[in-house]
Amino acid sequence: MFSLTRRRALGLLGATAGSMVLPRFAIGQGARPSVTIAVQKITNNNTLDIWNEQSNVGERVFFPNFWEGLIQRDWMGNQGPLPGLATEWKRIDEKTVELRLRQGVKFHNDDELTAEDVVFSFSKERVFGDTEPKGGKTIFEDDHKPTAAKELPATIPGIGRRLWPALAGVEAVDKFTVRFHNATSDVTLEGRLYAFGSQIANRRAWDEAASYVDWARRPITTGPYQVGEFKPDVSLTLVAFDDYWGGRPPLEQIRFVEVPEVASRVNGLLSGEYDFACDLPPDQIPAIQATQGFEVQNSTIWNHRVSVFNIQNPILADPLVRRAMTHSIDRKAIVEALWAGQTVIPAGLQFDSYGEMFIKDWAPPEYNPELARDLLKQASYKGDAIPYRLLNNYYTNQTANAQIMVEMWKQVGLNVQIEMKENWGQIHDPAGVKGVRDWSAGNSINDPITPMVTQFGPNGEVQQKKDWTNAEMNELSLIMETSTDHAARKKAFARMLEICEREDPVYQILHQNAVFTGMKSSLKWKAAPAFAMDFRSTNWAS
Repeated sequence: MFSLTRRRALGLLGATAGSMVLPRFAIGQGARPSVTIAVQKITNNNTLDIWNEQSNVGERVFFPNFWEGLIQRDWMGNQGPLPGLATEWKRIDEKTVELRLRQGVKFHNDDELTAEDVVFSFSKERVFGDTEPKGGKTIFEDDHKPTAAKELPATIPGIGRRLWPALAGVEAVDKFTVRFHNATSDVTLEGRLYAFGSQIANRRAWDEAASYVDWARRPITTGPYQVGEFKPDVSLTLVAFDDYWGGRPPLEQIRFVEVPEVASRVNGLLSGEYDFACDLPPDQIPAIQATQGFEVQNSTIWNHRVSVFNIQNPILADPLVRRAMTHSIDRKAIVEALWAGQTVIPAGLQFDSYGEMFIKDWAPPEYNPELARDLLKQASYKGDAIPYRLLNNYYTNQTANAQIMVEMWKQVGLNVQIEMKENWGQIHDPAGVKGVRDWSAGNSINDPITPMVTQFGPNGEVQQKKDWTNAEMNELSLIMETSTDHAARKKAFARMLEICEREDPVYQILHQNAVFTGMKSSLKWKAAPAFAMDFRSTNWAS
């Protein structure tokens, strides 16, 4: 039986914070302050486009300081809907939502926000390409490769239909009123309006940009901060936009700097080089809290860590092998050893915020090594290697977690081999043999359509990347997207859990994600229960 202690687990984490020095404070007195934030990664694809950069790290730099939607997400509260660039909205029918725009909102180029910008933000030119408003069909990158500098990257049309599978178009009723027209009924339209991707861009800035990349590295939005300087893979500086509709921003600038190593982020925080250090593992908390003038804020968030299987791999094509892998993982031991018990094992890929759609009495596959060995015997598994493409701590504790799981798999006879990769492009590279990879899955609209359908349905990334597919799952996705029958939707979701976690596993749940942020105690700021960092005036006291 595999034995995991906290000491053994922490031995896998590598370097500690090292020597500590007295802090220095970069924030001056009197003048509007600026802050520097050390992060593991700024963006994965070197753009600031919400459709292109659908990631945890993107959420941190985008929201709510830069990109804004018609309906805002309550980042500091229950993550539900709040008025944003729209002051009110109403249902016209099961396929139509009408919104009234907030008047007097300015973009960073001083243009006034109008219905024209909203129509553009959900157009074929901006998001959907030549895709049609019809769910159930997987959209692949190879079918949408750009042929000119101003065309969308190949991934964006499929991502657009991931979130808006049946959006037929947006109508400008008048200068400050818009209607969203769906091709099918959809009970989640309002939720989709505050999900990651449905934020508003300036029409004129897009038209004037020489290329997509030029636009995507300096998008013109309506947020309290605008792009000052973006150095891909190095830093992003956001500067105050004093004509912001929500009031004068409290900071002069926010500078995100890319610091991949945990020890360097911690040392930089304690030396005064950084005001915040993000993505900290729990074992770093005592050292920071023991240093006068510093604290750590933390919270579990609406995001679960998972591992994903690729069934093009001939070994993993057999669901018995994947089932064996899910029963080999002692999630409780991982949570206790790597997370000091500061997170939880969720009830499968679901969240309490689903309300009546939550499936009670559901749990991830039990830790049962004997069952795992029996499943491998049934599959006639001969010990062939299964590759595990791994990033170096893109996720907190990622490397140590992977090493522990490899050892747990080894205990039941599975030969999983780690292959270290430098970026997500290498993780998804179709060349070579895939096997296992890491991921996370988040809830963004208080409905199980996220993340179950948006990440694992017909246009979820796993199907677009050809990692996995299941015909029944895709049929159920259409029910989730189009049905207005609560009981039918809940039944479909329950069946999805059975397919994706028990019968034909596409992922294995590990634990709920938690965010730990080190900071100077003198700063009057609170961490959101999300990856996002809120630097609006409502979350900053001078």
